Amino acid sequence: MSKVTPEHLARQAVVYIRQSTPDQVVKNLESKRRQYNLPERARQLGWSDVAVIDDDLGRSGGGVARPGFEKLLAAICEVRVGVVVSIEASRLARNGRDWHTLLEFCGLVGTLIADEDGVYDPRQPNDRLLLGMKGTMSEMELSVLRQRSLEALKQKARRGELFMTVAVGYVRVGHNRIEKDPDRRVGEAIALVFAKFTEMQSVRQVHLWFRHERVPLPAATYGAEGRLVEWKLPVYNTILHILTNPIYAGAYAFGRTGSRISIEAGRKKVVRGFKKERKNWEVLIPNHHEGYLSWADHERNIGLIADNANGKNPMSRGALRRGEALLAGLLRCGHCGRKLHVAYSGKDGNTGRYHCRGGANNHGGDPCISFGGMRIDRDVAAEVIERLQPLGIEAALAAQATRSRANEDKRGQVELALEQARYEVGRARRQYDAVDPDNRLVAAELEKRWNDRLAVVRNLETELEGLTASPAVDLTPADRERMMTLGADLERAWSSAGVLPETRKRIVRTLIDEIVVRVEDNTLDLVIRWHGGDHSALKVKKNRSGQHRWSAAGETVDLVRVLARQMPDKAIASVLNRSGKTTGRGNGWTKSRVCSLRSHNDIAAYREGERRDRGEVTLDEAAAALSVSPSTVRRLIKDDQLAASQLCKGAPWIIKAADLERPDVKRAATARRLRRPPSGTPLQKELEV
Repeated sequence: MSKVTPEHLARQAVVYIRQSTPDQVVKNLESKRRQYNLPERARQLGWSDVAVIDDDLGRSGGGVARPGFEKLLAAICEVRVGVVVSIEASRLARNGRDWHTLLEFCGLVGTLIADEDGVYDPRQPNDRLLLGMKGTMSEMELSVLRQRSLEALKQKARRGELFMTVAVGYVRVGHNRIEKDPDRRVGEAIALVFAKFTEMQSVRQVHLWFRHERVPLPAATYGAEGRLVEWKLPVYNTILHILTNPIYAGAYAFGRTGSRISIEAGRKKVVRGFKKERKNWEVLIPNHHEGYLSWADHERNIGLIADNANGKNPMSRGALRRGEALLAGLLRCGHCGRKLHVAYSGKDGNTGRYHCRGGANNHGGDPCISFGGMRIDRDVAAEVIERLQPLGIEAALAAQATRSRANEDKRGQVELALEQARYEVGRARRQYDAVDPDNRLVAAELEKRWNDRLAVVRNLETELEGLTASPAVDLTPADRERMMTLGADLERAWSSAGVLPETRKRIVRTLIDEIVVRVEDNTLDLVIRWHGGDHSALKVKKNRSGQHRWSAAGETVDLVRVLARQMPDKAIASVLNRSGKTTGRGNGWTKSRVCSLRSHNDIAAYREGERRDRGEVTLDEAAAALSVSPSTVRRLIKDDQLAASQLCKGAPWIIKAADLERPDVKRAATARRLRRPPSGTPLQKELEV
């Protein structure tokens, strides 16, 4: 008895086509042809309306999202499908969830399932059992095959012989070995990346240098002709990959990335490419092949890159940044253990201040410590200079060598590019000579390629001429002598106007690994951890709260404190200017500046009449009380006949009113008045005693 009924034939037949990977789609052509011939099988079974669903070509049936399979289930639920045709059960699903969902839906609406072995009705117990076993076997087959293939790959990787792809700069030798690319241009370009990172110590700076100098890097591409090397300007990830890939350090590594499986919308989602920590790598074989740098240099580069990662690791030093703060990224709080940050202020934006606010930002607590950066930068720089002083001459010689080959790196790359371009011209010319001249379609294209290669050669020759004709960078004897002098006097070289802050920071980071700082009263207690493991202690004086380098001198503040009890702010400004006092920034005094100084130092403003309340009089008031001139009062003070005080030259004299009532002061004032020479005015009367 046939399982195919007129009810089934009245519906549509659906052929489901799937291959697991894109590589199978490209290479397993016979399987694809067999599946695309299945509509003929459906017509032999009696269906005239046949549809093909091939949306899942290149998708695994192991449980990931499949739009074609979802489309098939939707059509079955709409009772539009009479039969589902596939080459075998594994094409429909490789996991129990999808397989049993398909069987359940087909059983509910009466849809048949057909493959090359026969036709099955999920509503019949025997067919349902057989289909269930086929689904289970399909799922088990996938698991077994995957496990076998993975174990075989791992076994080969443990021997260091598994190479899925080969990094640019290396070529495959046989099936299980690699060696350096014999192309000298490729090798020197890779070596240049490591040389520039050693010089700049920043992935971003190396990337910017290659882009700015227009120096291309090789990239591996795969096409019909196999693996090819293409030259193009690098992106950031290209530089980062070269610097972090252990293959360039002569090591073989396998299993550096992993995958994560999650469930979204009821389906398995696999996300691949997550980087593992080195301790979790499957295989790591040092000294496996010839490298472009040593393993120790590779480890140093990895450490520098990790230190430069500001956002990933809060405990890292961070990359060099703009700003005058010398110790940015090196300071760690001795109270809470967090890294100190820098805040810039001031009109020029160069006044740096170190602060620890991690607890306040993360947990809403109080700020930890904060202090100005000028003194600590200066004292730590002195410690660095003291240790570098014996190496000054050697540093000067190294600077000469670095400057003498300033553009040699780029020139070398252009020369190699020109050599390769000339080879390409010769190759294009040989191809053009080999073609039949009458075959214009081919000859015209080859002629165009030849001309394009010639244009590249002309551009490279022009660029090389420009680099060759540029001014020589060799030092003159005078320049060499000056650099040697600076090498002997490293402190003067350090403070030279031509030295950039980034250069000083790089020098400090080369010597210092970390500085732990604690604030005790008005002192900064530092513990400097030098590279190599040595430690040294340093104490730096800390400004009191409100004190900074632009603060007015202490004697000026004391003077204003006394003057504020004698006169208003405008008169105080006049006294300060007459006495030569200036503000912290070297400006003259005004009423508003005096007012600001008083407010900052909690000095009360002058109140009219407060001198009288204290029983004090001015010089003019004393002269009026004694009926003498102010100059006479000054002479009385000079001769110690009248007690008075003056804080500084130009400041007002402070005289007690009670002292003016003393008999000896009155007699002295009268005697001074009698000795006064007579006036030449005839109307002037004489004082009767």
